[in-house]
Amino acid sequence: MAKISFYKYQGTGNDFIFIDNRDKCFDYQDISKINYLCNRKFGIGADGLVLIENHSDYDFEMIYFNPDGSQSFCGNASRCCTMFAKKLALITDNTRFLAIDGGHEAFIKNELIYLKMNDVENFETLGEDCFLNTGSPHFIRYVSELDNYPVIEQGRSIRYSQRYSEKGTNVNFVQLEKENKVVVRTYERGVENETLSCGTGVTAVALAASFKNYISPVKVKTLGGDLQVSFKRENGRFEEIYLIGPAVLVFEGQIEV
Repeated sequence: MAKISFYKYQGTGNDFIFIDNRDKCFDYQDISKINYLCNRKFGIGADGLVLIENHSDYDFEMIYFNPDGSQSFCGNASRCCTMFAKKLALITDNTRFLAIDGGHEAFIKNELIYLKMNDVENFETLGEDCFLNTGSPHFIRYVSELDNYPVIEQGRSIRYSQRYSEKGTNVNFVQLEKENKVVVRTYERGVENETLSCGTGVTAVALAASFKNYISPVKVKTLGGDLQVSFKRENGRFEEIYLIGPAVLVFEGQIEV
C-alpha cells in the first residue's frame, strides 16, 4: 500500500475526491481502489473520483470515475476540477481541459465557475417526459410535490428499465416554478442513489425547460444549492451552453491505498 494525497471538493453538495495524478501515483486500473475511496463508511466518501493528468494539447486532462468504477462526464466535477487546477497553479482564471466527452472551456468569475458544455442537438420527447444527452444521458420527468416524491424508487425503476438497460440513464424529476426557476432532484447511475446535485442533469433540465417557455439563464434549485444554465437555442440546437455555480474545497489529507 502507498500513501497518496487527496483533496475533497463539493459543488452544490455533489462531492468529489481529487488526486493530482500527473506523476501517475494512483493506479486507476484497479477499480476496487476507486470503490474503496468513494465508500462513505470505509473510505473518504464521495459521489465520484477525479484525477488530473498532463495533456500536450490542453491545460490538463480530467479523468472521472463514478463510485462503481464506471466513467462518464460530470459537470459539477468539472467545475470543481477547475478550482483544483487553479490550486495546483496549472491555470489562473481560464482553462481548456480534456474530459471523456471531448474538450471543454471554463472560467472563474466572482467565485463562480462558468463551465462550457458541448452543444446539444438531440432532444427526444417521450409523451410528457423527455430524454437528452448533455455529456451524460438524462431522462426527465415533470412532477408535482417534488419534496415528497419517491426519487430513489422511481429513479431506479427508470434507470434499469428495458429501454435503458444496456447502459442505464440518469433520471431527473423536475418541478416547474415561477420566475424562470425550476427545482430538480436526481437519481444518478454509477452512484445508484439520489445525489444532492448533478451538473449534467441541471443542464439537461434547463435546456428542456426552454420548450416550456423558460428563457436563458434558467435558475435551477437542487437539494445542495442553486445553479444557473445559460444557452442559445437555434433551430432545436443548443449552443454556448454554460453551467454556472460555486465549487468549494472541503478538506485535504492523505490516505493509504
